[in-house]
Amino acid sequence: MRSGQWLSLVVLMGLAVGCAGRQDLETPDYEAIYDAPLEEMWPAVREYFTDAHLPYRQDRGSLVLETDWKQEFGGSKIAGYWHRYMVVGKRETPTKSKLLIIRITKTVNKALALPGRQLDWGVGRGLGGDPSTRDTGAPGDPSSTASGAYGVSIEDDEDRLAFPVGENAFYVDSGQGTRDLTMEWRVFRGVAPKLAKKQQVSAEQQVARAPDAKETPAFTECGQSILGLKKQAKVGGVLLLGELHGTREVPRFIAQAVCQLVTSGMPVTVGLELPVENEERITTFLRSQGEEVDWLKLMEAPFWRSPYPDGRGSEAVANMLEQLRQLRAQGLDVAVFVYDHPKLSGQKREDALTQTVLAQVKATPERFHLVVSGNVHPRTAKGLPWDKQYRPMGHLLKAQLSDVKSLDMAYDSGTAWICAAEEKGGKLECGVKEAKGKDNGDRFFVHVWDSANKEGYHGVFYVGHVTASEPAVLKALGNPEVAPEQEPTSSL
Repeated sequence: MRSGQWLSLVVLMGLAVGCAGRQDLETPDYEAIYDAPLEEMWPAVREYFTDAHLPYRQDRGSLVLETDWKQEFGGSKIAGYWHRYMVVGKRETPTKSKLLIIRITKTVNKALALPGRQLDWGVGRGLGGDPSTRDTGAPGDPSSTASGAYGVSIEDDEDRLAFPVGENAFYVDSGQGTRDLTMEWRVFRGVAPKLAKKQQVSAEQQVARAPDAKETPAFTECGQSILGLKKQAKVGGVLLLGELHGTREVPRFIAQAVCQLVTSGMPVTVGLELPVENEERITTFLRSQGEEVDWLKLMEAPFWRSPYPDGRGSEAVANMLEQLRQLRAQGLDVAVFVYDHPKLSGQKREDALTQTVLAQVKATPERFHLVVSGNVHPRTAKGLPWDKQYRPMGHLLKAQLSDVKSLDMAYDSGTAWICAAEEKGGKLECGVKEAKGKDNGDRFFVHVWDSANKEGYHGVFYVGHVTASEPAVLKALGNPEVAPEQEPTSSL
């Protein structure tokens, strides 16, 4: 589905009002219908957004409201995604009503940019100067209006000023708007009980609360729902993700997946293909306040400074750890373990990976385990093209656990930070390289087949257009000598 298009509705159905129990993991694919006139339903909707700490403004005399911008995971150390909601009340019948909720998303990168956005049509609306020197208006660019020059036009200025406040240097690059059935059902489950006068409305999510948590957030912004994910999340289950290292999108997929599952009541443990020597360091960071000293301790590990950075120590991975830390700090039941044994190779390494993951799963059978690695290890079929007797980690886990699913990565073309041997000499070279894939839209999703393929994959997880993520140390994360980027000041 491309930017700006609506999600199609499969079925229109009514629903009895008294279903305010524990939220199901999977969102229905039909509309939520309120058993109340629109005018009676609307005040409870406004109360829901107030209780959920989602400030909004409403058109006077209309049943439409628009929330303020909210950053995904909030206050991330690295620029990410921002969302706002437009909520429209609709009359279904004189005695029934419904909501349409549109999620509007903005991002610092160009993953959501409309086709043709970068083209120069030959007629500029700039405020003067050579058109070839005009830029987008980003702060710090000498040719931008943010610097007192002429980067955007007068007409563009009005749009620019309506963008989120406090983001890291993006104004007019990338965005999308889609109907959000998940949010519609979340509001319905909070509002419907009050309309039925069975209980007071509560905006609190049915979350997986950490054992030591005193409270959990009333609302957590987890990004656009990952289609098909929640059907695969089961207590004691293991979902293996075979990735292409070195992209921004896979770590974001993981963070979003964890957020969406724990805010639906499923405790999640993430397994990362990082050296086991880093276990204590990463656990300490996840339990920290995320201050500069905490980042310094995290980034002191030699792993981040490998002479062959293969993408597992990327800026995006560091940001993912920060996002998981934030979820845990809010009282949500998130855990992380690492399981790589880089000093081993071949079958001995696969055996060691398997034993580490297996020990973790057996020690916490009440949790869902999301385990990420390069796309050889998750295969559940025996053999590789160069070694028919090779037994990957996925194959070994499948023989010892009852619920193991393996998904291969699917993506649209783009770039990734990849380490590959040079054609001449065989020397390992790391850097940004082209990644060829197939375009299946811009929405994250999980798709499981009827049976596993010959590699032992049960399906795919799709992350859209991919963009290379450089090693975190190149971005000066955890380096006290580098001043942090200044966020743009608001002119509102």
